[in-house]
Amino acid sequence: MPFSPSPYELDINDQIVALDAQLSYSLPAQLSALDLGSYDRIVLTGMGSSDYTALPIERDLLARGYPVWRIDAGRLLDFPQLITSSTLLWVTSQSGMSGEVVSLLAQLTGQRQPKTLIGVTNDEESTLARAADILVALKSGSEATVSSKSYINTLVVQYRIALALLGEDEAPLLAALRTFREPMAHLIANQAAVQQLVDQAFDNGEPRLALVGIGADGATAMTGALILKEACKVMAEGYLSGEFRHGPLETSGPGMLALLMGDGSDGTLQVLAKDLRANGTTVVTLGPQAYADSQLLASEGQHELLRLISGILHIQHFTVSIARARGLVPGQFLYGKKITVTL
Repeated sequence: MPFSPSPYELDINDQIVALDAQLSYSLPAQLSALDLGSYDRIVLTGMGSSDYTALPIERDLLARGYPVWRIDAGRLLDFPQLITSSTLLWVTSQSGMSGEVVSLLAQLTGQRQPKTLIGVTNDEESTLARAADILVALKSGSEATVSSKSYINTLVVQYRIALALLGEDEAPLLAALRTFREPMAHLIANQAAVQQLVDQAFDNGEPRLALVGIGADGATAMTGALILKEACKVMAEGYLSGEFRHGPLETSGPGMLALLMGDGSDGTLQVLAKDLRANGTTVVTLGPQAYADSQLLASEGQHELLRLISGILHIQHFTVSIARARGLVPGQFLYGKKITVTL
């Protein structure tokens, strides 16, 4: 019996329209005028997937020698001294109304008032939008439940802002994203490979899921685990690089589905994939090439950002297939809400 698509699935299908809106949006000119060398530090903050989208930016800026802290807004409330009057504070909140972000903004007075506040949000009338010195809009449109199109647009915006701050031309990136529209549509429509994996995973009871990402792909691992919990109510955990070996490895073996994410060149995930396959774990690679002959859900395009978008699209298929297998409406909240305002 066919299912009627849930609001979450309709949002997934609307992701190309949302991306087009972002690509048609011009960034504020003030971004290019900022001198990163004039700040004592750059603080990247947000909650949940808004925080994780900054992970690739943190890596890039650190590699260039800038003093960068990526710290979620909840923890930043405990370390307000990290913000000084010479700080570039880059706050991301898809709603612009997350409880931790609103509380943080209320504390930005006196010596805690940053030199510049960049606000990234979808709601241009939100608390974050009103507080920002430079407002960057996501242009992802309304979203019913679990983040899908807003996450992809946030990823794109973070890369665009970074290029503007570094004085680099964004035209090649925008061209790559426009070329990516057709492969992206194919990825959104093609759920068959993921459905087969989910069917196999449920043959022996409900699966355990581990998502391990290395480098920029850590953003996909962390966000993927988050939306799996939200959209299909399974216990999925995200790990960065070698974290999985420090304890969680003992939970692997038959019944675990491990999703490994990277550019295919890293030896750490190559060895991990080999060890996991040897102990009976089902291993799947999300990326350009498989680790240790595991099953591959291929990414599209050469740019790092396109790989990250491809990865999250595959994981969205997992959220829908697993929810259906468990008799749930994909993306439907049972206890929480779209905007988390409670601290």
